[in-house]
Amino acid sequence: MTEVQVNITEEMKSSYIDYAMSVIVGRALPDVRDGLKPVHRRILYAMYEQGMTHDQPYKKSARVVGDVMGKYHPHGDAAIYETMVRMAQTFSMRYPLIDGQGNFGSIDGDPAAAMRYTEVRLSKIAEEMLADIEKNTVDFVPNYDGSLKEPTVLPGKLPNLLLNGSTGIAVGMATNIPPHNLNELAGAIIHLIDNPQATVGELMHYLPGPDFPTGGYIVGRAGIESAYLTGKGSIIMQAKSEIEEGAKSTRIIFSELPYQVNKAKLIEDMAEMVKGGRLEGISDLRDESDKEGIRMVVDIKTGFNANVVLNQLHKHTALQTSYGINNMVLVDGMPRILSLKETLEQYIYYRSIVVERRTRFELDAAEKRAHILAGLLIALKNIDEVIRIIKAAPTPAEARDGLIEAFLLSEEQAKAILDMRLQRLTGLEQEKIVSEAAELEKLIAHLRQILSSNLEILSIIKDELTELISKYGDERRTQIIEADGEVTNEDLIQEEEVAVTITSSGYIKRQPVNTYRMQRRGGRGVIGAETKTEEFVTDVSTASTKDYLLFFTDKGKAHWLKVYEVPALGRAARGKSIVNLLQLEPDERIAGAIPVKSFQAGYIVLVTRSGNIVKMPLQAFSNPRKGGIKAVNLKGDSLVSAKLTNGEKELLVATKFGKAIRFKEGDVRASNRGTMGVKAISLNMGDELISMDVIEPGSGSTLLTVTNQGYGKRTELEEYPQQRRGGKGVKNIDARKGYVCCTTTVSEEDELLVTTRDGVIIRIPASDIRVQGRSTQGVRIMNVKPGDEVAAIARIN
Repeated sequence: MTEVQVNITEEMKSSYIDYAMSVIVGRALPDVRDGLKPVHRRILYAMYEQGMTHDQPYKKSARVVGDVMGKYHPHGDAAIYETMVRMAQTFSMRYPLIDGQGNFGSIDGDPAAAMRYTEVRLSKIAEEMLADIEKNTVDFVPNYDGSLKEPTVLPGKLPNLLLNGSTGIAVGMATNIPPHNLNELAGAIIHLIDNPQATVGELMHYLPGPDFPTGGYIVGRAGIESAYLTGKGSIIMQAKSEIEEGAKSTRIIFSELPYQVNKAKLIEDMAEMVKGGRLEGISDLRDESDKEGIRMVVDIKTGFNANVVLNQLHKHTALQTSYGINNMVLVDGMPRILSLKETLEQYIYYRSIVVERRTRFELDAAEKRAHILAGLLIALKNIDEVIRIIKAAPTPAEARDGLIEAFLLSEEQAKAILDMRLQRLTGLEQEKIVSEAAELEKLIAHLRQILSSNLEILSIIKDELTELISKYGDERRTQIIEADGEVTNEDLIQEEEVAVTITSSGYIKRQPVNTYRMQRRGGRGVIGAETKTEEFVTDVSTASTKDYLLFFTDKGKAHWLKVYEVPALGRAARGKSIVNLLQLEPDERIAGAIPVKSFQAGYIVLVTRSGNIVKMPLQAFSNPRKGGIKAVNLKGDSLVSAKLTNGEKELLVATKFGKAIRFKEGDVRASNRGTMGVKAISLNMGDELISMDVIEPGSGSTLLTVTNQGYGKRTELEEYPQQRRGGKGVKNIDARKGYVCCTTTVSEEDELLVTTRDGVIIRIPASDIRVQGRSTQGVRIMNVKPGDEVAAIARIN
């Protein structure tokens, strides 16, 4: 045995390339000419060979699968049957190529019945793919064992590649071509034949976009245009819906789904989201679909806007999904990404070849027949002499040679004369031969004219496409709607000032600020949130419904939502778990939230419990990932407060034991996200930083300081001297009435929402709280029940 040394790297590279090309060419990618992969082509050809046309009885699927596997496709029977099933599914193929009888699956994802139960035959339109295959229009090659011949490609009168689309994953590449409408596709091809210099924009007048078998909507045209120009693009598909307003209830009816969406799985996912609180405003959903069509019903709760619920369904479920177009096909056996125009040009070029080969085949057959008829006409004119030669000849061979010599005939003509039946000698039969010869002469002239002019061939292609339109054309099913015509959540939200509360257990809600009527200071307030034992309100802020809420967690991460995405619930409701709105880690908690109108300019300033401060550009938080982005490096510390600034303000931080320090924001250098920051205030033993406020000299504002027992005061900002950051600060309040829980700057015109840990909220005018010096203990702002304490305050401008 001879040993051969090879470089393993080169051997692996060569072997892998061979394998990859085998998958690309032999399995995964369609041929640009007929739009089929080998398995599809072999199934259609095998059925054609068996005579399983649309006008013949159905035959068992197992018979077809066995025939395909035994003759042409030596792979698993399950793979062949699955391919055949998909070719018969009306919800998978825009124009099914197989007519199936029996259970071929459903849009709910139900599998087809076993192949021994189902029956198939070619659909009428599939026969257009095989038309003229017997006229030498395509090349044939040996099958896998060399015992039979199979076509390398089908004649493909039907522009199947774009008509039914294709999906496949090869090695290092993939294809995803959507289906189209026959009327529109044929119209675009005819226009390109007439106008070879036509642009994609002009072609889109005839072919505006894909047309899916399940209907629905395509939102916007930008993705379609990109795909048609470059071969790649992404389109948004949306379910067809209708809002029914009843006297007592409102519901949304879905009658068409995006392509390839599993209806049963969709309803299951929707039910889980409603149960988990991710979808608000839905009281019931059910599937009322039957053989007449799809009908999914979503009942809307009283008080909810159906359009907002619909947009939430589009956002969170497969009722709206994207379809990535990748027009990767085989051109001359090599993978290429083609634009729309290039794809149509390839179809026209291939059909030109097929029409030319068919015409040459027909011309050859006509010329051979004309040659025979010419011999027969000679025999009829000299019938007595012909009979004499035949009677005198001892053998048929000598009779043939005698005819050839006497009338200068070819061997084929002489044989035809010898084979002629006596009935052809009647006058009527002689007239038929003369008439057939004259017709053949005209046909030959016509066929030669076709072959002499490419314009004639193109004209035939156009006529064939027009015929296809008349036989199989139908209306568009998928409606294309303008992207800017879509109603967004924000368009439907009335802008109003709301209060957003967050509890220690991570529950959040919003309510209109006018929910809380004005009271005098010292009142008990009203229940603003129903909390459970050991749960308390940790944050309350006011914002417009169209603002952003920028959340900061105890792990130093940042997330954001639109304020209108926070559930609007009743005054006494506990709220919804924030984990249903943000992708938080299991032990991650919200430490603070600030409203933001725009991320274009400004800074985010964060302070930690140990007295550190970090300043970062607001724009750094404009695109958080789903799991949040890192804002600050805490390293065992915890986040206390986050504020929005313009970079030119002054900051005042306060501590639990009644200290405060005021310094210029410019003393804190802006840094990147993820840093630890610098020292804001030096704390005494046991003290901790509890709040930060942004102040502006000369604004007329005062600093409101509130203790956990409900006492508070306003102090002129001038009483807090400007210092360098990092110092110990000055006395802020006499803390005998509890420790400081929160501070904020207020003006005379402001109103305040003061919230306790038990969820009690009081709304009072800021002017009710007296302005006092730094060292005073303040006045009673809120009558806090025993065991409860103030948790947060929010200012209403």
